[in-house]
Amino acid sequence: MLGIGDKLPEFEVTGVKPGFNAHEENGESAFETLTNESFPGKWKVIVFYPKDFTFVCPTEIVAFDKLAGEFEDRDAIVLTGSTDNEFCKLAWRREHPDLDKLGHWQFADTTGSLVDSLGVRSPAGVAYRYTYIVDDEGTIQHVYATNLNVGRNPEDTLRVLDALQTDELCPCNRAVGGDTLAA
Repeated sequence: MLGIGDKLPEFEVTGVKPGFNAHEENGESAFETLTNESFPGKWKVIVFYPKDFTFVCPTEIVAFDKLAGEFEDRDAIVLTGSTDNEFCKLAWRREHPDLDKLGHWQFADTTGSLVDSLGVRSPAGVAYRYTYIVDDEGTIQHVYATNLNVGRNPEDTLRVLDALQTDELCPCNRAVGGDTLAA
C-alpha cells in the first residue's frame, strides 16, 4: 500500500462530472477521463467507498458534498469513487434523492487502475474506505482507512487538509483556521 510521502501513481478512471444525472445533458457528456495529471495545481481528496447502492456510502458522499465549497476554498478537489461503473453512479444519483445533482466529482475505477496501484482493494474485491489527501505536487500527505462497515467524518478530513496546508506544527484537535504551534 502506498502512503505518506509517496507519489500518487499513474492512473486512468472514468470521472462523472458534478451536477449530472444522465449520461448526456444539454449536449455535454457526463463522463470525462481522469488521470493523475487532472486538476493541475489542486490538492486532491480521494475518497474510496465499497459500492454504489449501499447504505453507509451515501451518508459519506452527501457529507463530503456538503463541504465541497470548503474544500474548493482550499484549492482541493473532492473525488469520491468505487469500482462500480459510471452508469451505476448516474443511476444511483437519480434513485437516491440525497445524491441528486451531486456537486463534486465521482469516479468509476472499473479496471482497478487506482484501487490496485494504491493497494486498497479488500478481499471481497471492493475498495476499503480509504481517504487520501494528495498535495498540489502529487505527493500523498494523509491516509485514513476504516473497514467496510464504518463511515468517515468529512469534517475531520477538512480539518486535516487545512492543517496540512499551513505547513506548520498543528496541535491535536486544531480547528479549521486555528492556531499553529511555534517550534
